[in-house]
Amino acid sequence: MVRLQKFLADAGVASRRAGEQFILEGRVAVNGTVVRLLGTKVDANRDSVTVDGKIVRAKNLIYVALNKPVGCVCSRKDEFDRPTIYQLLPREWETVQSVGRLDYNSEGLIFLTNDGQFALRLTHPRYGVRKRYLVSVEGEVTSAMLESFKHGIFHEGEKLKALSARIVSGTRSKSVVELELGEGKNREVRRLFESQAITVKKLQRTQIGKIRLGELKPGKWRTLTATEIKTLTTDL
Repeated sequence: MVRLQKFLADAGVASRRAGEQFILEGRVAVNGTVVRLLGTKVDANRDSVTVDGKIVRAKNLIYVALNKPVGCVCSRKDEFDRPTIYQLLPREWETVQSVGRLDYNSEGLIFLTNDGQFALRLTHPRYGVRKRYLVSVEGEVTSAMLESFKHGIFHEGEKLKALSARIVSGTRSKSVVELELGEGKNREVRRLFESQAITVKKLQRTQIGKIRLGELKPGKWRTLTATEIKTLTTDL
């Protein structure tokens, strides 16, 4: 059971706010009865919903976890004709969009969906969904450097900050670091290291919220379970 305004939004009829207005105006009916109560819930599999007398059909919502490989972009079309992540998915999934991005040289966990509300909750800074990265770099990374990441640094006029940071392994010539971020600004992980004149050799996103990359192979995908979707959209 879902709220009527969410059903309308999921079906692509209107945004939640516009759907609420439709309900208040008496334009929406459930099983032939006009509904004006915003708290009304409907069962997409059983109830018949109409707007202005026209039947509204529930959209088949798709939630996908993909292990993005290096060497592809997160756009549907690329000016340089590089491979895209959408070429890794079934052709009939034309309505899905990536939830955030990973750049061409980065790899790891990324979600795709046709549920706009789901995408918003995972990308808007106010929800602070945590994302974890494993980063291999050239040179030595010090504890003091990671402390500066956690306090926040300014780079190109923007404050960048890691919620947590730890050294997984390291020598004077190379290091592996795990970072956790809460906002996901453009190229934030790479820019943190660029600010310290350190070159990133490999960048992999290993976790979003409580969902881990796990054993998913590069270029492969799986659909998220109902439990995983609920975990990502509640208690944020």
